[in-house]
This record gives sequence, C-alpha cells and structure tokens, in this order.
Amino acid sequence: MERRLAAIVCADVVGYSRMMGADEAGTHAAFKAHRGAIHPIILNHGGRIVKYTGDGFLLEFPSVVGAIAASVEVQKLMAERNAHLPADRVMQFRLGLNMGDVIFDEDEVFGDGVNTAVRLEAAAPPGGIAISHKAYQEASKHLTVTFVDRGPFRFKNIEDTINVWTWDPSSPEKSREQRSATTLPAQYRTAIVGVLPFANLSGETDEYFSDGLAEDLIHALSLQSFFRVLSRNSTFAFKHAGMSARLIAREIDATYLIQGSVRRSGDKIRVTAELVAPENGEQLWAGRYDRDIGDLFAVQDDITANLCTALIPEIYRAEAAVPVRSKTTDLTAWDRFLRGLSHYYQPTKADYESSIALFREAIRIDPGLAIAHTYLGTILLQGIHFGWIRNSRELWDEAMALAEAGVRLDSRSSFSYSLLAYVHAMQGRVEAGMEAARKSLQLNPYDMGARGVLGVCHLVAGEHRQAIELFSVAAQRGNSDPRYQWSVLSAFSHYMLGQYDASLSWARESHYQNPNHLQCLAIRAAALAQLGRSVEAGEAVAALLSQHPWMTIERLLSNIRWRNPADITHYRDGLTKAGIPLTKLTLVDTKAKFAGE
Repeated sequence: MERRLAAIVCADVVGYSRMMGADEAGTHAAFKAHRGAIHPIILNHGGRIVKYTGDGFLLEFPSVVGAIAASVEVQKLMAERNAHLPADRVMQFRLGLNMGDVIFDEDEVFGDGVNTAVRLEAAAPPGGIAISHKAYQEASKHLTVTFVDRGPFRFKNIEDTINVWTWDPSSPEKSREQRSATTLPAQYRTAIVGVLPFANLSGETDEYFSDGLAEDLIHALSLQSFFRVLSRNSTFAFKHAGMSARLIAREIDATYLIQGSVRRSGDKIRVTAELVAPENGEQLWAGRYDRDIGDLFAVQDDITANLCTALIPEIYRAEAAVPVRSKTTDLTAWDRFLRGLSHYYQPTKADYESSIALFREAIRIDPGLAIAHTYLGTILLQGIHFGWIRNSRELWDEAMALAEAGVRLDSRSSFSYSLLAYVHAMQGRVEAGMEAARKSLQLNPYDMGARGVLGVCHLVAGEHRQAIELFSVAAQRGNSDPRYQWSVLSAFSHYMLGQYDASLSWARESHYQNPNHLQCLAIRAAALAQLGRSVEAGEAVAALLSQHPWMTIERLLSNIRWRNPADITHYRDGLTKAGIPLTKLTLVDTKAKFAGE
C-alpha cells in the first residue's frame, strides 16, 4: 500500500434509476457513449479512471488544478451533448471533487479523501461541480469559471463540517475569462455553412439517428475557424418546411448548405450527403457511407468524422475559387490569402511560388491574420519535400516562427498546433511535437491532420507501427486535403519495418497524387533496391535525378532528425543500393595544370 496526495473526482448520473426504469438498454448505451466521449478529457489532464460504479465513476488526478479543469470541460461537453435532446433523454452528471491524502492499493484508492469526494458529489447541482474549500484554495488562482461559496456542510459519516464551493453552469454567473471559438476576425470568416436536418428515409424510430448525425456534424464543423457554421436552431427550423435549398439559404444567409439522408435496412445503415452552393444549385461534393449498425453511437461518430474531413477541404477549395470580394482595387489581406489559396490547390511549381508571394503579402497587410501564417509555414516545408526549394536552416527557422505566430494569434486553431507539432518533430524534438499534436487533437478530435502529425512524431521516434496506424486513418478519411502527404509518410514507416512491398505500394499511391514529390521518388527507389529489383530501382533513380539533378544521399539525409540511428542507416543502405550518388564530385581541370609544366 502507498499513501500520496491526490485529487479525487466522484461522478454519478442524476435520476439514473428513473431513466433505467423507463429504458434500460437505451440508458446504458447512452451512458457508455458519454463515458467514451469524456475519457479523452480525463487523459488530457493527466487523470485516470479508478473504477466505474454502475451509475457513475471515480477518477484520480495528480493535480487539483488539472482535476478541476477536466471537470469543467466534462460538464461543458455534456451540456453540448444534451443541448438538443428530448428532456427524457438528457443525462446530467454531478461531480464532487476533493484533494487529500489517499491510500493506493492495486490501482484502487481508499481513505477519507475519497469518502469526502463521494459526499461532495451529492452537494453538486445537476450538470455542475462541488469542491472542498481546501481544493478551492489550492486552485483558486487558476480557475476560469466562478465557484460560489455555499458555506459549511455536514455530511454523513464525516466528523468535521466541510466548506463547499460549487459551480453551476446554468446560473447567471459568468466565467472569469470569456473566450471566443476563434480569434479570426468575423470579416475574414466570410463563408457561412448551414447543415440541414438529414432526411430519415426509414421508420420514425430512426429519426433520432438522422437528427443526431446532423447535430454532431454541426459541432464537428464548428471546431475549425475558416468559416462560420450556423447553429442547429437556425437550420432545424426548416425540417418540415418543404422549401428549396436556395430559399432556405436566402432565409438564413448561408453560403453553402450540407444536406443528406439516412436509410436503414436490417442491420445496415446508409448515409448520403452533399455540399451545394445554393445560389446556383451546383453540387460541390457528394459522398455515401454504408455501415453495419452495431453500436449506433460509434457508427454516428465514425460517419461524422468522415463527413467532416471530406467536407472541410471542399469548402476551402470553393472559397479559394470565389472571385475577389473587395469592391476596390486595393485588395484586403483576406483577398490576398484567398488568391494564395487558389494557387495552392494547383500543384505546380509556378502556382507554389505565387501562393507563397500572396501569403506573404496577406501577412504584410495584416500581421494578425493567423491562418496566413500557418499556410505559409506549411507550404514552405512542402516545397522542401517536393524538391522545389533548397533545404536550409533559415527556412526551418522561418517555419517555426510562422507556426508559433499561428498558435499565438489563434490559440483555438488545431491547424496551427499541427504545424507547430510537425516542425518540432521534424527537428527531432519529439516530446514537444507530441504535446502540440495532442493539443491539436484536443481542440478538434475530428482533425485528421492532427492525427497524422501525431503519426509523424511516432515516425521520428522510431515507433513505426503506431505511426502506420495513424497515417492509415488519416489517409482513409482526409486524403483529399493537399496540406498533408500521408501516403509517402506511410511508405517511410513501412520501409523501416522491412515491409518493402507495402512501402512501394504507398509510394506509388503518393506518386499518383504528386509525380514530382522528391521524398516519394527517393523512398520508392530505396524500396525497389531492397526488394532486389535493381533495374526498376535504376529507373526510379534516373527519374529522381532527371527532376532533381543536384540530389545526393547526403542531401537527402541532411534534414533527417530520426531518433533511432538504425533507421537512418537502414534508409542510407537502400539509397546506396539504388545507386543514388553519395556526394557531388567536383571535377578538376587537369589539362591546365599539365600545360604549365
């Protein structure tokens, strides 16, 4: 047994017995789904689940500040998940929190510190938190919400009275710090996206799934900062209106509409969705997802993630193609950025250079435009990997400065944190990269870019199986986004595991998308050489050197900061076998020398 100071959180569901009596299976499924949703929050604050208690759970944190921050986030997330549910399906937690000396024995916790947290939970308002005075004193300087002093309480089986502080999110008390979802100015977030209720083409019993899918998609899309997303109340008012998309868009002033349908047959469910520009009726994107029903909440989350990652780059593309909005010849920073974005979606070196110039101009006009900093940093690094720009220390320093500026200017942008994570990882700072990548995922769990960048951190760390898993998910869901090159990264991790056929397969996939990608051409040549396919390896090297005649093994390895020296040796071996020059030879004119003798 071990004693140590810890923060303990006890949670239970308000009215759980009543809900179980009305719908036992549905209540249990909803409780499991809510537990799964809040679990990442617990982990992000260093906590762990000690045990489940039927209608609740017990958590342990090493820090009382982290415990309170996690508790507030949990209750805010639960409020979002409950916001549009019928009253009989709303599930609220009460959270009690205490800090004190506790006993640890085989992952269980015991002692007065735990008993007090259990009693405090009963004093918490539904959807709120109750904490002891000791915990409040310890964390008061770090609180972002207002706790109210409820005075002394006497609890059963606890000898001394305990002064209780509570936070009730439904009270008129305002948090100490009001933060908007993004710092991107409203005039720069020009597109307005409306998600219409998905049509339920099955029985009335499936209405909750189609409505829930649209609600989840609204939430997922709202986590990015490039465009505005209308609330559920704005779009669901037209559920049975029978109006055309064009008329609805005019009523709610939407630039784009997302609409779809849900059809269920036996144990399968089919979801179709489309993105339309309602003013001219153009269909910008359409997709279909067939799934086995299984856990409906898990299916709903999976489809939401796929929809979100497919739709966002399509909205970016559509916005980049919009004519300049300024009515004067003096273009704004946003106009410059959108013009740069339109060039970015054209994969040529000339467009690449134009986009860089326009992103720089946007930053010059408005140094506070965070998204321009992040895109400029991203495209500069892509230029290195494509072989369109010479690698240099100064370029990486600039990319880091741009990433840090993006995070500083828009602290809610998962994209900015992803770039920061990537620069850290590629420079060999794996822990810093992991931290930034996890922050990106915390801000937006649906951001496949953040998930893939976390894979880059594992690649650099030599943890290639974990990297492949993350690259595969990111590639499956977000492969249409040109900001990310998951195929070539997956080729590298497969190569390091000696899975050369798989590496070659991923390299081919990358080659189809980006025929001039320098790193793709190199790993393809190395994989062919390791497979003993020397003729094809020679052809791959010839293709590489025809586009990048200055390339050598030393240049290819000059920017690699992989943690495992064996990975670098392994890659060098494949490049050598393929026949890529080690270094550039300098020719000496011997004729002039002998002529003078």
